[in-house]
Amino acid sequence: MAQSGRLLSLDVMRGITIAGMIMVNNPGSWGYVYAPLRHASWNGLTPTDLVFPFFMFIMGVSMFFSLRKYDFKLSRESVTKVLKRTVLIFLVGFALNLFGHLCYNGFSNFENLRILGVMQRLALAYGIGSLIGLSVKHKYILQTAAGILLFYWILLAATGSQTLSEDNIIAIVDRALFGNTHMYHDYLADGTRIAFDPEGLLSCLGSIGHVLLGFYVGKMILDCKKNNELIIRNLFIFGTIIMFLGFLLSYGCPINKKLWSSTFVLTTCGFGSLFLALLIWIIDINGKKKWSLFFESFGINPLYLYVQGDVFAVVLDKCGVTPYVYADILVPLFGNFGGSLAWAILFVVLNWIPGYWLYKKRIYIKL
Repeated sequence: MAQSGRLLSLDVMRGITIAGMIMVNNPGSWGYVYAPLRHASWNGLTPTDLVFPFFMFIMGVSMFFSLRKYDFKLSRESVTKVLKRTVLIFLVGFALNLFGHLCYNGFSNFENLRILGVMQRLALAYGIGSLIGLSVKHKYILQTAAGILLFYWILLAATGSQTLSEDNIIAIVDRALFGNTHMYHDYLADGTRIAFDPEGLLSCLGSIGHVLLGFYVGKMILDCKKNNELIIRNLFIFGTIIMFLGFLLSYGCPINKKLWSSTFVLTTCGFGSLFLALLIWIIDINGKKKWSLFFESFGINPLYLYVQGDVFAVVLDKCGVTPYVYADILVPLFGNFGGSLAWAILFVVLNWIPGYWLYKKRIYIKL
């Protein structure tokens, strides 16, 4: 642990996930994306499918550290703080949807404005997960997470909702609450367009279990904070167990990001725990820190830089910068696929510049 009480590895991992989210969301052309940088079309797992759940996992770990100041007790102060932050993050996510809509559609077609999204998913998982962390004894957190994931698995299986369909219970709930036009639309294998939101309201159950597993890892870290080698051992053991458990159970509950299935939670949290252990070994035990400065800049202002990336993406696209740089400069140099990846990397660096300035000025933008 650093003298400030912050775990540098945690900031670096958070930064890696934010940089990764910005990169995979902003290729030069969606028609030319290398396979590892695409999401699985339905069941399965690609490297890109690890990015968002890694951030969710880190958010759960950080929740444990941030809720310590309330002594993990429900109080007017703690509940007010959690609810305020939940609402603010949700509204920021909705504002991003609104900003993109206004830029591309103007002041019309508001009946097609999407309600949910990545930030909204983070807000709901954070809010409900935090309230559970404040109200449930920590020796029961793992059991609580397991109970939520088991209930969600049974719910999907009992309703025949493990396939992409408008009859999926996740789509039914979102359609009842928001209507077809306010949902994300996906495509079936035959090209049919259907209303199905990968950040649907009901699938937040999986995300709540996700942050609770991260919360449990935060407790593990704090319980042995004076012994980094013990932290690594415990993280490796925990991560290996739940990762293999997720793979084994996937025969009955497919690993699926769009459903945020229970096995997706177990598998990605397992990978996240192992990755965090590796970073602690590299950074905190062996002191190899110079390479991590780039990602640390993303890690200390993660939500701000994610929002900045979304805004930059829309503005640069509407101004013609993205298509010009990609088509007229990068494609002749690197080809279609290479040029698309080159723009994504360049876009990450562009977002890093203000992030690094904030880092050097020790400016932390929080909600």
